[in-house]
Amino acid sequence: MLCIHLGTPPDRFYWQWSDKDRGFHRDGELTPQEFAGRYVDLPIADYVCLVHDPRPSSPAGRTFTVQYLGNVLGAPPVTYLNVDMSLIKDIAARTLEQGEPVWFGCDVGKMMSNEYGVWDANLYDLSSVYDTDFTLGKAERLVYHETQMTHAMLFTGVDVLDGVTRKWRVENSWGPDKGKDGFYTMNDSWFDEYVFEIAARRGALPEALRQALDAEPIVLPAWDPMGSLAR
Repeated sequence: MLCIHLGTPPDRFYWQWSDKDRGFHRDGELTPQEFAGRYVDLPIADYVCLVHDPRPSSPAGRTFTVQYLGNVLGAPPVTYLNVDMSLIKDIAARTLEQGEPVWFGCDVGKMMSNEYGVWDANLYDLSSVYDTDFTLGKAERLVYHETQMTHAMLFTGVDVLDGVTRKWRVENSWGPDKGKDGFYTMNDSWFDEYVFEIAARRGALPEALRQALDAEPIVLPAWDPMGSLAR
C-alpha cells in the first residue's frame, strides 16, 4: 500500500548541494550506506535517550520503551532512561560548554511566543484571565495527556550564572521568519515543565546509570504520551 501511494523507496540517489557560500557541489550516485560512511561522522552508537518522566509508572533510574514505538525493521527497540531533571540539565549544559549542540524533545506549543522568540513557563497569566488556578504538575499533565513530546530541536547555547542555568539558546527548524532568525530563548522555568528528552553521550552518565542502560526496559502501552514524538 505504501509503495502504491507514496512510491517505492530508491536504493540509490544523486547527491548534490549548495554550501553556505552558494557554491554548488555534486558527488554522483550513492547508496544510503555509502552516503552515511562518507558524510555521517557522528558516533551514533555512543548516544542514549535520557528522559524526565515523573509519573510512578516510570521510576527514575530505570529504562523503558513504548510498545510498537520502533519504525525500523530489524532495529533494536527505542529505549529511554528515566533520570532526574537536574541531571538532564547538567549534562546538556556541560555538552554545550564543550562545543557540541544537544538534541532535545519537548511540548513546543506551551507558553511560547513566535513573535518574540521566547519560551517561559510564566509567559501568559492565564490564571488571571480565566479566574482559576492551574494546579496540574508535569506528572499529572502526562497522565491526562494534556502534555506530551510534540517537537524536537537543538540546544546551541546556555546562560550559566554561579553554576546555575538561567536560559537556553534554541535552534528551531521553522525557518528564519519564526523567532529571531529561527532561534529562540528558553527560560529555565520552561525547561523544567516542558522539556522531556535529550540525546546524550553514554560517557556523560554516572557509572550506575550506564549500567542501568542494560536492564530490561519497562514496556509502556502504545498510546502512552512518551511515544508521541516518534509518531
